[in-house]
Amino acid sequence: MDLPPNVFLQQLERGVTLWGCWLGLPDPNVAEIAANAGFDWLLIDHEHAPFELSDVMAHLRAMAPYPVAPMVRPVSGDPALLKKFLEMGVQTFIVPMIDTPEQAQACVDALYYPPTGHRGVGTALARASRWNQVPDYLHKANDEICLIVQAETVTALENLEAILAVDKVHGVFMGPSDLAASMGKIGQGNDPTLMRSCTEAIKKIKAAGKVAGILTAHEELIEKSADAGADFIGIGVDTLLLGEALRQRAASRP
Repeated sequence: MDLPPNVFLQQLERGVTLWGCWLGLPDPNVAEIAANAGFDWLLIDHEHAPFELSDVMAHLRAMAPYPVAPMVRPVSGDPALLKKFLEMGVQTFIVPMIDTPEQAQACVDALYYPPTGHRGVGTALARASRWNQVPDYLHKANDEICLIVQAETVTALENLEAILAVDKVHGVFMGPSDLAASMGKIGQGNDPTLMRSCTEAIKKIKAAGKVAGILTAHEELIEKSADAGADFIGIGVDTLLLGEALRQRAASRP
């Protein structure tokens, strides 16, 4: 049995912008419907949505038969939590609220086996290794890990170059909502200064040879981010999409 490849890393080789959706509803039926909708990637939001560990596992299993890349945003970069996600088979992480290179390095330490990092060994209990059925898993797993750190504050932007210099950090994901709050512009997702900060950051990320991503519902920022070279862009959230569809249907009644 071979180690499953990191689908997101494979998609990046296409050299085109990858489009995705945020998942916040813990029902795995939602994950499977989304996995069959045509997105390149789907993110399970453990940070803000009511996911338990078992819910994340169910989502991963629901997506597995489909050619979509699963990602997880954990609630934090706690090494004990990241270890749980690694063992259940998560390969691509977006770790929130990373403001410094030291925090980014701590994520590297948690996600990679030695000598790169300090990930603990527990493959007999891990879905990731198919419970010790993947030959040489311990020597292959690091190659399939993708670490994206999330820049969501003015401090993160000030430290962006240093964060990008951390080895094994594949890229940076922009969080416009929290960045707007950090800039004193909470709730102003289409503020010109905010959008300029995001697009300038994306250009810096790309210039450093790293992967750049963003989530936004604002069409202008979506377009500007794509023009700036963003590798992956989140353009929807399952809760908002469901609510919008339901309201439209209710409004269309005779």
